[in-house]
Amino acid sequence: MSRRLAVAITLSAFVSVALLVNAVFWCPIGPAISINNSPHGEPTPGDVFLGLAFWIALTLAGSSLAVRMPGGTLVDISFAPIVAAMSLGGPTVAGVAALVGTTQTRELRGEVPWYGVIANHSLIMVPAIVGAFLLQAIPGRSLPIVDSLATLGAAAVFFSLNFVLASAFLSLRSGQRFSTPMKADAGAWANMLALAPVAWLMAQMYLAAGWWAVLLFAVPLYTTRLAYQRFVEVREMFTETVRSLAEAVDKRDTFTSGHSHRVQKIAMDIGRVMKVGDEEMEALEWGGLLHDIGKIGVPDSVLLKQDRLTREERTIMNSHPALGAEIIAPVRRLAPELPIIRHHHEWFNGSGYPDRLVADEIPRLARILHVADAYEAMTAARPYRMTPLTPEQALVELRKFGGIQFDPQVVDAFVKTKWAFELADPGRPEVRDIPTIGQAAGLLGGSGEPDSTRPNPATA
Repeated sequence: MSRRLAVAITLSAFVSVALLVNAVFWCPIGPAISINNSPHGEPTPGDVFLGLAFWIALTLAGSSLAVRMPGGTLVDISFAPIVAAMSLGGPTVAGVAALVGTTQTRELRGEVPWYGVIANHSLIMVPAIVGAFLLQAIPGRSLPIVDSLATLGAAAVFFSLNFVLASAFLSLRSGQRFSTPMKADAGAWANMLALAPVAWLMAQMYLAAGWWAVLLFAVPLYTTRLAYQRFVEVREMFTETVRSLAEAVDKRDTFTSGHSHRVQKIAMDIGRVMKVGDEEMEALEWGGLLHDIGKIGVPDSVLLKQDRLTREERTIMNSHPALGAEIIAPVRRLAPELPIIRHHHEWFNGSGYPDRLVADEIPRLARILHVADAYEAMTAARPYRMTPLTPEQALVELRKFGGIQFDPQVVDAFVKTKWAFELADPGRPEVRDIPTIGQAAGLLGGSGEPDSTRPNPATA
């Protein structure tokens, strides 16, 4: 556990305890929480306790149905009974329901460390009590319209604060950006906010008809939980399909087995150094896996050939980026990955393929993937080079071709990743003129195509 995370957990625990103590001393439990809401006389302490126990039980049931979202946060339907309890009993009830009702079986089994238990409960208690204080401070709640709007507002504060705090803790624990889980799970926040009207109706049914009427809301709440589960399952199915497809391409050639996964990891590490956005990181993730999908259309006689390729065979091999983009184009979900797939073999000086883009004309993510792809290819065995280069030799090649084949800034970023951090960096070569397309073509025999008799050492 990092020092910053430890400080955050300590602070959240202190704040949650302070808020609950203040709630107990300054905000008596609202009589509406009583299990028997009789218009005659004050509720007995036993009825109040049973009412509190009822809402804690509902919260426990809701928290037992948690779903882990793509961003890493846990979402469950316990928010609805907590908001209803907040509306009926005030800050003290909200705090106790959040503290006790969010206990999960994995905590009881010891699967969550003690500091994780403290953090999880604090992240619910603090927003719940803050929302309850705000709700109690709103006047005129005897009018149904005012009470409903006030409850919706308090629920929005509760949901939002919990979402922000959960994302912050997840960021501290995993090292990812604060915005990453927020963006990934923003849809869950919006759907959770839709439970606020349901929570208010639960409280009204509790007052009007009794505790048994609240149980009728189990169906819509469970349906909401199923919707979250289906969303996660569909996304996981999509993810596994993409990974399986990438593995199928790699396994056509025993020399490239696992190539796409390694390229993906290297590219994402470079992206982190270059501080690319969350959406771009996701594009690098998928683009790294699928960058060679076009090799599906390359005949085995070319793809698996262990001798040098002829000019015609090299032309066929060089068509795989454009073919890969054509294969992926119908999948709208993968639209951001198309430029990466199509242009990951463009050269910085315009001598690459398929479109001979130059420098900044090449999409930045494609330039990142090009470096990752080249490094992985150079440090692995290939039919045309059974003895791979050492990491040090591969870094020398990246530096040597910086400004010709690779973006020098991307190579600079690669040097700062774990893949090259301990390697002796030769540094950028001396400033030299970048050959034009015509000059490069002349060096290659006037054809303008890459040399067909010798694979480039930095080619996958």
